[in-house]
Amino acid sequence: MKIRKILGSLAILLIISCGTNPFTGKKTLALVPNSQILPMAFQQYNQFLGENKVVKGTSDAEMIKRVGQKIAKASERYLNARGYAGYLKDYKWEYNLVDDKTVNAWCMPGGKIVFYTGILPIAKNETGIAAIMGHEVAHALANHGQQRMSAGQIQQVAGAATAVAVSGKNEQTQQIVGTAFGLGSQFGVMLPFSRSHETEADEIGILLMAIAGYNPTEAAELWKRMKANSGGQAPPEFMSTHPSSDTRIANLTAWAPGAKAEAKKFGVTTFK
Repeated sequence: MKIRKILGSLAILLIISCGTNPFTGKKTLALVPNSQILPMAFQQYNQFLGENKVVKGTSDAEMIKRVGQKIAKASERYLNARGYAGYLKDYKWEYNLVDDKTVNAWCMPGGKIVFYTGILPIAKNETGIAAIMGHEVAHALANHGQQRMSAGQIQQVAGAATAVAVSGKNEQTQQIVGTAFGLGSQFGVMLPFSRSHETEADEIGILLMAIAGYNPTEAAELWKRMKANSGGQAPPEFMSTHPSSDTRIANLTAWAPGAKAEAKKFGVTTFK
């Protein structure tokens, strides 16, 4: 009876706690509201900046801001055209370059973006930066952070329900079931969920960079450089939070013509 109540409560939460992805139109997990997420994200972002060396006033730092502003503007144009005027009202865009050799960039919910200096040589130029920026901004626009938090909550509830279901069994059975649940939920649900977000961010990102006036065919070239930089050292795709470089290169190559066609609807016919 107890497990039925847990699962019933979870089902009700899933039904009433859904958002809509403005790019795909699909329903998304939204158990944690943005009214809670955004203030936390802004606070964590400011804390991060205070604890790290932010690069200011250089040509690279200004380029990060310039590209970020163009991608944000492209996002607004696209969303307005799709009937989502006001979607970005709670976003507080900020773009910072941080002195760190790590090859990475990220965007927190609400539009708080960081590029590490370590990724600049691989980005190579402003168009490479735009490909990365589009991807990171897409994570924020599609509320992927909110979805990950929601999925984590569901995983916890499902884990508790599983534990209740086997609570009357012997200790060995409980350990076997617990391990099976952990591995199954990680490799069968959470990692594929994360990879789907990365793929979605790639697809949205290449669209945004094109609307912002950057050549979307360069996104695949960026990932060729990323692959070369990694030296081919990556876990099998099914064990990773991200699609393989080869998968991303193939996807981005296939999506580039469509991104150019979409950009043309916004009057963009030449690309940087």
